[in-house]
Amino acid sequence: MKKKQHDAGPGLPLAPAVARTVTVGQPPAQEAKQIPPAAVARLTLYLRALNSLTGDGVERVSSEALAEASGVSSATLRKDLSYIGSHGTRGVGYEVGYLNRQIAAALGLTLDWKVAIVGAGNLGRALARYGGFQSRGFEIVAIFDADPMLVGQEIGFLRVSDVLGLETVLVQTRANMVVLALPATVAQEMCDRVVTAGVKSVLSFAPVNLQVPNGVNLRKVDMATELQILAYHAQRLVD
Repeated sequence: MKKKQHDAGPGLPLAPAVARTVTVGQPPAQEAKQIPPAAVARLTLYLRALNSLTGDGVERVSSEALAEASGVSSATLRKDLSYIGSHGTRGVGYEVGYLNRQIAAALGLTLDWKVAIVGAGNLGRALARYGGFQSRGFEIVAIFDADPMLVGQEIGFLRVSDVLGLETVLVQTRANMVVLALPATVAQEMCDRVVTAGVKSVLSFAPVNLQVPNGVNLRKVDMATELQILAYHAQRLVD
């Protein structure tokens, strides 16, 4: 099985990458080609802003206000929303609830996403306890580790499973996304096992470039790279 190397660039630790991109009313295969990756990333920002507006009881929002809340220009926002067939109404703006549902559907968040975490160290435990996943459509269904001292421990509502039974538990829980919170030395081996078990969407925090077969979506979160980029911008401010 031919493999390809993925380095999808930096991502946000608490915003797992979208496994598929779909536009309302069209088949998934066509949609992924139509929405640029950068626009997909910005759609998640709009969704977060819309959720905040919903919490505040706001029913309608202008493109300018939504763009400002998302940290983009109004022109960029309007172009991004055009990919999902949403154009708003001049002088009226967007209906918050409807646009929220449109973006959620486009990102595949109306589907049933079950997430397993491989690695019950500090990072894995923090991710397992994070309550924001459930509210955004992601259910954490399993967490694994190879350390006998960790296997059997309870983290939130989950019990740490032995990684030896990885494939069986993935099938039992119907996990369709996996987060790798592992050292670089074992990340490729675990990634291979996850893919062989049928999981097609993987988010990796391991500091190494992983290889996956065609048809598997891999996103890499490299916190060291993020800090290096931050250092670059910080030193420009000093200069």
